[in-house]
Amino acid sequence: MLERIEQVLDEQVRPYLQGHGGAVEVRELTEDGLLRVRLLGHCAGCPSATITTEQIIQEAVCAAIPEVRQVVLVEEIDEDLLAQARAILRRRASPDGGK
Repeated sequence: MLERIEQVLDEQVRPYLQGHGGAVEVRELTEDGLLRVRLLGHCAGCPSATITTEQIIQEAVCAAIPEVRQVVLVEEIDEDLLAQARAILRRRASPDGGK
């Protein structure tokens, strides 16, 4: 089923997202038909990300693959960004203020 999902995403969803500087990746498909996706690029963290997931991704995938009952957006913090933030906080917390 993942191949069918990727095909729908390639044909119907990714071209739209690419037009906005974004992308989508499948994170997980549960046995009960819950598809978890993550938006990438300019779409990650966009205020319209939830609407995009519901109106663009879910409609396309669920219409083509009835076994998928819902698409859920997974919002994760990029590990590189998190590492940078930790480094900044460590410098500021040091006795000399990171100077």
